[in-house]
Amino acid sequence: MNSSSKIYVAGHRGLVGSAIIRRLRAQGYTNLVMRTRAALDLQDRAAVDRFFSTERPEYVFLAAAKVGGILANNTYPADFLRDNLEIQNNIIDAAHRQGVAKLQFLGSSCIYPKLAPQPIKEEYLLTGSLEPTNEWYAIAKIAGIKMCQAYRKQYGFNAISLMPTNLYGPGDNFDLENSHVLPALIRKFHEAKNAGRGEVVIWGTGSPRREFLHVDDLASAAVHLMLNYNEPEIVNVGTGDDITIAELARLVQKTVGFTGSLVFDTAKPDGTPRKLLDVSRLTGLGWKAAISLEHGITATYEWFVESIETPELVRA
Repeated sequence: MNSSSKIYVAGHRGLVGSAIIRRLRAQGYTNLVMRTRAALDLQDRAAVDRFFSTERPEYVFLAAAKVGGILANNTYPADFLRDNLEIQNNIIDAAHRQGVAKLQFLGSSCIYPKLAPQPIKEEYLLTGSLEPTNEWYAIAKIAGIKMCQAYRKQYGFNAISLMPTNLYGPGDNFDLENSHVLPALIRKFHEAKNAGRGEVVIWGTGSPRREFLHVDDLASAAVHLMLNYNEPEIVNVGTGDDITIAELARLVQKTVGFTGSLVFDTAKPDGTPRKLLDVSRLTGLGWKAAISLEHGITATYEWFVESIETPELVRA
């Protein structure tokens, strides 16, 4: 892949896709192909076929997906399974048939068993039961991994798969109904501060441990691996460090400047007790995260505040 290679980023308006676009441009890649959802429905197989046949991209970053937190996954299981299967099946198959040189599939750390040994190694995939609150999304992502491996085995298609940990950053979804924990906390504390409320309610006990990676770090790793990795085995992408949800909440509280108290609603689900990725394979490939959690949260909060004043910044 060089500066003039034709590169298609599926999902370029999303959290991950927009970060990959920023990274590619920063590294001098200029021949980028993008399509909005209105212009190309990735669940429409015929439309995806026409797009690949016409545009003939050489490299593909598959960052398009239907995503959400615990509430969204529990509420819309059929949507999360069906929509993600359709998107990734259409793109992977069309990319192979239309001669794409290399495809990168972006998965998720939720593919691993709920009670996997910590930190989680790539080989723990399919060794135990999934976390029930997001199993539909996880099953779709596992199918994407296996499809990439199957197309490599049967057709020699160069498809690689990355498994990012929990992501956050500019362009995130801050909707309290379907966002992930970190952006939800940012919005909760911001609104509580502005409304002069005395407390903020946090789902669960606060004891689960989570790892968080700034999306710009993920984009850096994605481009690095597109350039330097060509094997069938999946690669974890994370920081190698984790934090409790309670500690995260206090860090966000401090960043936002909310002076009230925290209340943990223990009637709400905690999800997986701990989810920390083993990133030794990634570091062995010459990449390491560079953005600290404190700095990343501060920058993300600044983006969120600016997005309220400038709504067009907010991801569609």
